[in-house]
Amino acid sequence: MRWTLCALCLLFVGCGVLSAQQPYADRWVWIFGWGLNRDEDVAQIIPLLETAAKHGYNGAVLSANIDALCKQPPEYFRRLEQIKQACERLKLDLIPSIFSVGYGGGALWHDRNLAEGLPVKDALFEVRGSEAVHVPDPPVSIANGGFEEFEGNRMKAFAFHDEPGVVSFPDTQVFHSGKASLRFENFRAQPAGNARVMQEVRVHPYRCYRMSVWVKTEGLQPRQNLRLLVLAGDRDLAPRSFDVPATSDWRKLTITFNSMANEKVLVYVGLWGGQSGRFWVDDWTLEEVGPINVLQRPGTPVTVKSEDGSVVYEAGRDYAPLTDPSFSFWNVDRPAPTLRILPGSRIRDGQRLRVSWYHPAVIYESQVTVCMGEPALYEIFEHEAKLLWERLKFRKVILSMDEVRMGGTCRACEGRDMAKLLGECVTKQIQILRRLNPRVQVYVWSDMFDPHHNAHANYYLVQGDFTGSWKHIPKDTIIAVWGGAPRAQSLKHFAEQGFRTLIACYYDAPNLDEVKGWQSLAKETKGVTGFMYTTWERRYDLLGAFGDLLWGKR
Repeated sequence: MRWTLCALCLLFVGCGVLSAQQPYADRWVWIFGWGLNRDEDVAQIIPLLETAAKHGYNGAVLSANIDALCKQPPEYFRRLEQIKQACERLKLDLIPSIFSVGYGGGALWHDRNLAEGLPVKDALFEVRGSEAVHVPDPPVSIANGGFEEFEGNRMKAFAFHDEPGVVSFPDTQVFHSGKASLRFENFRAQPAGNARVMQEVRVHPYRCYRMSVWVKTEGLQPRQNLRLLVLAGDRDLAPRSFDVPATSDWRKLTITFNSMANEKVLVYVGLWGGQSGRFWVDDWTLEEVGPINVLQRPGTPVTVKSEDGSVVYEAGRDYAPLTDPSFSFWNVDRPAPTLRILPGSRIRDGQRLRVSWYHPAVIYESQVTVCMGEPALYEIFEHEAKLLWERLKFRKVILSMDEVRMGGTCRACEGRDMAKLLGECVTKQIQILRRLNPRVQVYVWSDMFDPHHNAHANYYLVQGDFTGSWKHIPKDTIIAVWGGAPRAQSLKHFAEQGFRTLIACYYDAPNLDEVKGWQSLAKETKGVTGFMYTTWERRYDLLGAFGDLLWGKR
């Protein structure tokens, strides 16, 4: 009996040692930045898959517009099949990344009107013959926006510009128009490297505004930190940045923003964290605009009323449906459409109207959020999931439900519990996938379910609170915890909530030091299923070393 017990103990310990040496169940590489719209994409991807297979990986996550299959040409499917066959040959799971809400994804390919809408309320229009034209109410502007008025090195009418005479200077030799501009240089003379100019402006609540400025650059670094900024309290109403050339002649930068409930905003133009070079700004303008990119769906209704609100007019009877024939998320520097008055309308020439509508917003360079409360979204998900199943017979899927930076502002989702709505959105996606494959293992990016990351209140343009969102998704969902530096609190949070986790790390660092930190955390955390080599900049030079570190050479 004593020998048997000792043998069992040795066997148990030995199994523990063997188990500890076994590789993680999930050993993935993130294949990102290719749209499969060129044969060269396949030629570039397959060598990465081969490198991954040589270094112990067993899965490749593909992000290539794969949730808009019905919009793809035949050549796309030929290339997708080549990737699929390569994965089968190399014994790699092909894991589709699908169903983005924060970045629009395939949903906006189907219907751009599914973009989350910001409300414009009771904007003023005047009827002029057979059309009604938007009228700013009241007009707004940037005082001294041409930078013509100054005393010494200080510009008039601005709350501040950084370090006059050291970082910022009136320039009467270089300008876009008039006789002067504002020049910035010597960025490091300011403690944070900032070179900005700011003015406080009164606005009307719930109106759409367009802000433009002309800029010229010379050896500017980092060029991607040049921004137009609109602050209301602790909220940035226009989170945009521009990756301008380091050296360029005058070019116009334009954004739109919604004033929301605010009566005043702080508007900025400038560089944050500047390192070298210089730039000029001139002809800074601000104006209220009409229905540019007006959205058309049940959750974004258009309302036309008499000026006193006593009469509500009808589309198709009194006016033609309000649409923007030049709709473009990216081009907002253009005239707004007018409201066409129909023959026999109750609306009369010279009358003043109050018109309400909804418009989308672009966050940073390209992000457009989809409304999670619009039922048509889930019809698209269902349709695309069926096509995906036909092509890939997926066993694992990762949901691209990260960085949901708008919500709670249109009729379809306003007043909703945003944490619950987000959880319901993910749950519906999982249900759709499991109707096709009941055994599919679903993963989801972590940030929107992590109180130490993005699951909180006051998040970008969201009206509501994402706190508690993790309570509303199935517990068998595996959470892909992401980031550069190790997130001990994040892993602990999901472990305590009963979720398994996949660690998505690396993020284009010059070495694997931070990955080693994640590796140490994984050993201390219950339920870690594996790691994913994650790059946003298509940097795969450390792909082999990453695998060797985590599950290859020991």
